[in-house]
Amino acid sequence: MKNTRDETLETLVQRFPALAPLSNALCAAVASLEACHRRGGLVMACGNGGSASDAGHIIGELMKGFKLRREPDAKHRAALLAVDPDGALAAKLQEGVRAVCLADAPALVSAVGNDLSWEMVYAQQVFALAKPGDVLIGISTSGNAGNVVRALQTARALGVETIGLTGLGGGKMAAWCDILLAVPETETYKVQELHLPLYHALCAMVEEKLF
Repeated sequence: MKNTRDETLETLVQRFPALAPLSNALCAAVASLEACHRRGGLVMACGNGGSASDAGHIIGELMKGFKLRREPDAKHRAALLAVDPDGALAAKLQEGVRAVCLADAPALVSAVGNDLSWEMVYAQQVFALAKPGDVLIGISTSGNAGNVVRALQTARALGVETIGLTGLGGGKMAAWCDILLAVPETETYKVQELHLPLYHALCAMVEEKLF
């Protein structure tokens, strides 16, 4: 029997044949996020404009149930019932992947942009947050967003695995991504239209592996 991950990948390729060449890279990205979670690591994501929204979207799918109901594990359930015997917390809360969208910190982003430079707004957060074994997802339709490239470079320096979502070719990001998901489009909105089903499949496959 096929498992859910296989079905998710097959459905993605059937609906979006242009993404078929990225199947191996997608599976590698799934394995990267799974391993990061299992070792207690942190997943970070960043981008600009629509790609910042995509970064936040990815984090949202990782932090709570996406397609599955993620019941608290036995240890968490016992701890929740200890403080809330009525069971409301245990009934509502769900397991999640430790993850943060670096674009969702406007006070910090504006401080770094003003005090250091716009190019450093994500690199500074990676530098302060990241540890070896964490994962950074950088998103840029051109692959050339300066602040995303700087974040990826910082991640590489710290021993953080890097995943890139870009358009055709990968741009400057390609050199700094351990796993590159470069969709075969160059126009911004067309790249974004393919990024969405790609990262939905990524999140669904990670969820099935972990929960």
